[in-house]
Amino acid sequence: MEHAADVGLAPDVIVTTGAAQTRAVQQRTQTIPIVFVGDPVATGVVRSVARPEGNTTGITNLFSSVAGKWLELLKQAVPSVARVALIFDPQFSVAEIYAASIEAAATAAAIKTIRGPVHNTAEIERAIDALAAEPNGGLIAVPPPLASAYRELILRLAVQHRLPVVVGDNDAAEMGLMSYGPHRAELFRSGASYVDRVLRGTKPGELPVQFPTKFELVINLKTAKAMGLTIPESFLLRADAVIE
Repeated sequence: MEHAADVGLAPDVIVTTGAAQTRAVQQRTQTIPIVFVGDPVATGVVRSVARPEGNTTGITNLFSSVAGKWLELLKQAVPSVARVALIFDPQFSVAEIYAASIEAAATAAAIKTIRGPVHNTAEIERAIDALAAEPNGGLIAVPPPLASAYRELILRLAVQHRLPVVVGDNDAAEMGLMSYGPHRAELFRSGASYVDRVLRGTKPGELPVQFPTKFELVINLKTAKAMGLTIPESFLLRADAVIE
């Protein structure tokens, strides 16, 4: 993969991961084709998924409609959940888009949502302590992903307070109860196909942003056991991977 500092080498195509890296490369070149894996429209990487324009296209790994699915899965895994806190970093306006999708799903499922904007560890601890003060609570970590240290704290406190938590990053399933998100290898295979088409002469602006077609549901039974939860067998059978 080429990075922003390599633009001067005039590569035929640059592959980026994440909005911050993509924007950094865009600032360096408006001509070298860029193929990204990330959340494009909400973060301003492209103006339109159907017509990206310019020199940038790629594969989206996040989109707001999947956020409602996290709420549905949490309720199915732990039917007693009646209140869900949405933990997010308010400096990212895109978090509002995901929160709105979750809240719509929560309304349909008769679940109360509690917004938990956090700026530091003290606010994370207060938000989770407040949620744990009443029964039948759950957590959703809202994109964009929080800093690693914050995410680890959230997941550790969730286990400590026996709060079921779902995340969209399958790499974080080791620390949470479950995750649901795009199959990472499939994302990069799709990205590779776009790189191939660009190298064969197709302009990035002619390639609409692709959405993932394969998702993974990962359930962490170690976490469930630590929380004293019993996941319904019918739900476990739907999992693509189970951590035991």
